[in-house]
Order: sequence, then structure tokens, then C-alpha cells
Amino acid sequence: MPPKKKARVSKRTASTGKGDDGETVSSAGGKRKAAASVGKNEKSSESPGSPQCSHWLMKSEPESRFENGIDVKFGIEDLKALPDQTGCWDGVRNYQARNFMRQMKEGQLAFFYHSNCKEPGIAGVMKIVKESYVDHTQFDKKDVHYDATSKPDNPKWSMVDVQYQRMMKRFLPLSELKKYHLQHRASGGPLKDMALFTRARLSVQPLTAEEFDFILSLEDEEAL
Repeated sequence: MPPKKKARVSKRTASTGKGDDGETVSSAGGKRKAAASVGKNEKSSESPGSPQCSHWLMKSEPESRFENGIDVKFGIEDLKALPDQTGCWDGVRNYQARNFMRQMKEGQLAFFYHSNCKEPGIAGVMKIVKESYVDHTQFDKKDVHYDATSKPDNPKWSMVDVQYQRMMKRFLPLSELKKYHLQHRASGGPLKDMALFTRARLSVQPLTAEEFDFILSLEDEEAL
């Protein structure tokens, strides 16, 4: 999930917030230095026969919330403000969300979703610029995402680097997306099985090309 916004090298990357559904989301504050590449002992990122996805939705908290004295806030404007508009998406502590990140390929696009805020929804588009590698925050005792059960010779958690691409032409609120989801469930439209509603607790979610393209088309439409 998104990094936290701390003075250290990558705060968007460090923050662990809660998704709209209550799932812990990471904070991707790409100010931290990248950790070492994923080692041989890391678990496989996918289960046998798992479908490969090429588009994603990733949640982060744009409003201040403190954990252990650290502000885990990280919105799309924070990503945009980082050097090269690039940050690591660290702090993900859900196995399924982690596995999705391990499937990500350089160059793939993801929606930056504002979560756990007054008006959750899709704020912009970012690109995966570095594929899955070890999330160093799991070993940092001062980090809110520290995991005492994870060992350097067998790390549990991974992260990717993302780069800001652009803001949506208009913010797409969760409430509007839900209306389309309900309509499409009845009519068989593109968002009928969207993970935002079928697997809502996940902070990192796969999107089909059809779902991604339909959502992009909404920015040129009047709000539903």
C-alpha cells in the first residue's frame, strides 16, 4: 500500500492505514531508499493457475492519521511531490495484496485510490516502475509496519515502486463507482465483478483491462 509521509526517505511507503472496508493499507512514501532485491527465500508471488493481471487499483490515505506518533498520510499529491514523482509502495501487510504486488510488471498502470477519508475514490493514475522487491520497513523497529516475525533470510513482505502519471480529469468517488457496479451486476456491464466491491478489504486489487478502460472513460462523463 501507499507509503507513509515521514521525514525519512520514503514515507508514502510506510504508512499503514485502514481501507474503506477496514483492511490495513500501506503508505507509499517513496522517500526512503529502496531495499535489497527479493531474495531466493521469498515465497512465490502467485499460486498455481492464478490469473495474470495487467492493471491495478492501490489504496492510500490522503488525510492525516497518526500511528505511534507517525503520520501515515499519503495522497496522490504526496506522490507527485516526491523526487522524480516516484515512491515505494511499502507497508502492505496482507498476503493477498502482497501477492498481487508480486505479480506486477514494470510499465503496468494503476489507479491511485484515496481511502479512509471523507470522500474515498480514484484520484489519479500511476505506473509501476520497479517490480516486487523486499519491503525494508518490516525490519525497522521504529516503523509502524515493523514485523518481528519476518526475518532477513526469509522476508515476508514485498513492495513495488510507483510513479505519478496524472490526475484524473475529475475525481471518481466510491459512491459513483458503486452505482455503476450495481447497474452492471444487473446488466452484465464491465464493473459487475470489480474487486473494489467483491474483495473490498484489499488495499491492492487487480483490474481487468475492460474495468480499467471503462473507469477511465468515466472522467469524460458527467457524474452519475
